Amino acid sequence: MRLAIRWKLLGSYLFLLLVMGGALFSFLNRTLAQQPVEDIRANLQREARLAAQMASREMVDLGRDAPQLAQAIGKTLQARVTIIAEDGRVVGDSELSATALAGLDNHRSRPEIAAALTQGHGSSVRYSTTVGGRMLYVAVRLPAAARTPAVLRIAVPLAAVEAARVSLHESLAVTFGLAALLAVGLSLFLTQLSSRILHDLGEGAERFGAGDFRRKVPVASNDELGELAQVMNAMAGRLQQQMEHLALDRNRLDTILRGMGEGLLVADRDGTVRLLNPAFRALFRVGEEAVGHPLVELSRHPQLQTSFRAVLSEQRERIAELTLGGEADARVLLTHWVPLREGGEVTGVVAVFHDISDLKRLERVRRDFVANVSHELRTPVTVIRGYAETLAGDLTRSDPETAARFAAVIHHHAERLTALIADLLTLSELEGGTIELPLEPIPLAALNDSCCALIEPKAVAKDIVLDCHVDPALLVLAHRGRLEQVLINLLDNAVKYSPPGGKVALGAALADGKVRISVADNGPGIPAAALPRLFERFYRVDAGRGRDEGGTGLGLAIVKHIVQLHGGKVWVESTPGQGSIFHVELRQG
Repeated sequence: MRLAIRWKLLGSYLFLLLVMGGALFSFLNRTLAQQPVEDIRANLQREARLAAQMASREMVDLGRDAPQLAQAIGKTLQARVTIIAEDGRVVGDSELSATALAGLDNHRSRPEIAAALTQGHGSSVRYSTTVGGRMLYVAVRLPAAARTPAVLRIAVPLAAVEAARVSLHESLAVTFGLAALLAVGLSLFLTQLSSRILHDLGEGAERFGAGDFRRKVPVASNDELGELAQVMNAMAGRLQQQMEHLALDRNRLDTILRGMGEGLLVADRDGTVRLLNPAFRALFRVGEEAVGHPLVELSRHPQLQTSFRAVLSEQRERIAELTLGGEADARVLLTHWVPLREGGEVTGVVAVFHDISDLKRLERVRRDFVANVSHELRTPVTVIRGYAETLAGDLTRSDPETAARFAAVIHHHAERLTALIADLLTLSELEGGTIELPLEPIPLAALNDSCCALIEPKAVAKDIVLDCHVDPALLVLAHRGRLEQVLINLLDNAVKYSPPGGKVALGAALADGKVRISVADNGPGIPAAALPRLFERFYRVDAGRGRDEGGTGLGLAIVKHIVQLHGGKVWVESTPGQGSIFHVELRQG
């Protein structure tokens, strides 16, 4: 059971009061029990000596004079006086007749008598069966000048002393009760005062513990409690400053962690996750609830667990690559693991995850680009060199027709090289970011007709129907030459990959305030796995067929960069076996 501090203080005050009152009562009780008796004993001894002096002068015959003398002295002193012979016989008693003395016991063994016979005086307190109460006995030996040796004893009852002590006990009890009530009242007042101060201190400490430092503890006194309140207020001020600094540091750290593009993981040595930043949660597709869970629940990737255990066992940093996802959506992470040390002991691990998927993809594109450029250049150069070496002989005189055919082949491949170099230069110029296209409203129908007219001979040669219909009132904000390059590339690809007897359609319409141009064909379509790489340089879904058609593999990459320079976007929708639709979205003119 929990007791409030006020009741504890009140209990301590009452306990102290009881101890002090009990000690005082015990002292007074012992004093009342001894001091009056001692005073009476001292008086009786003085009276006994005077009586002994008188008895020694008056008493001639012990047996004859003792009874009358005892009666006279007892009447004078208002006390019981007994005269005892040296052999212990009672020879006189103020309370008994002379005939009754013979029936009394021998008193020589009485303590006061024995002491008086040996020491000259003695006293004792005991219960008297004759009187029926406690008696004080004082005995004095008669002076040596007495004619007959004897002992004179004076006895008084202690009933009056007992009554006085009982009365005093009652007075003490009443006084003590009143004092206790007064003490309880004062204790309640002091307890209330002290408990209020302590309550204020407790409330202040609770507020400070909860982080509320605005209200200070009231300083109600100049004593130790007041000093404690001042110390607590000063401590609260320092704590508030520290909390503000910690809050600033925490906000700064949170901002840094949120702004990091790299994923951050902090785990203790048991493998329990202690901290994750948003980038890590995005990489591993986990929520904030992952904090506090084992690392193995975040990812089942074995390399993650291997690196974690290796850093703890080797106690040194570790760098490794980690691949997440399947082949289609694979992400490559460069992981940097560092042991977390506190006081020279490894208490956990800090890991940083860099998503290098784009770097890997660019590296792959670079390798493919080099390989494709080398292949695209090697084929025409090899053909030109072979045919040129043949023509260097007498073939022009011996077989003019073959020489002319060889020259045509050399010219064709030279044109192919020229087109490749032109596309490379165009792509390099577009990727360099130095081109600023002056955009203007252009009637899309006129540009559409001119592009279709350029592609129509190739479509007719493959028996492909070319359908080009655009609203004459539709205007697009674009650069005429670059947009024409985009449309020609898209139409040329559509005709190139459409089967004989197929159809290619070019159309345009408004969509969400933008002009959307679409080029559709009924060719073989594009597999879903190839769509993400379709606009890369030299990428071909069917490499062999693309080269047979005579393309450079740079057309769609050029289209993408031109559309981006216009502030638009380009994408493709395709179903294998049902054809493809390329969309270009630009601003309305």
